[in-house]
Amino acid sequence: MDTLKYKDYEGTAEIDMSRRVCHGRILFIDDLVTYQAADPAALQDEFEAAVDDYLQTCTDVGKEPQRPFKGLFNVRVPPAIHRAAAMRAVSDEVALNDVVVRALDAFLNVRSAVNHTVTVTFETPPRMIKTVQAVASDNVQWGTSNVH
Repeated sequence: MDTLKYKDYEGTAEIDMSRRVCHGRILFIDDLVTYQAADPAALQDEFEAAVDDYLQTCTDVGKEPQRPFKGLFNVRVPPAIHRAAAMRAVSDEVALNDVVVRALDAFLNVRSAVNHTVTVTFETPPRMIKTVQAVASDNVQWGTSNVH
């Protein structure tokens, strides 16, 4: 799904082929704010107008506009993971919140790569030992060395 961005708000960009319109809604707020346009080129403008209208309407009625991503949300985890996270917090002498933030950051931002090193040694006549080492990662490297 494509998203639109404006003034810290994000919205969807969808196509309704049966009605032949582009449309969307502001994401991550409880209020329902929608917009539509005849073509994709005009959808960003309609989204921005919808955000501006939402903010102005909130001001007019004396309501605080909802802001997405206050940085506070509930997470349900199995008790064993809760316990392990709490123990890690104690071990690292930090708050449980810090453990969760670190875990989310690692999950979202750290690219994981699998690297394996395999060493095979075999004996060849006349009693010369040859070692072949393969390192498998993004680049495969092969090397040999002779040991007498």
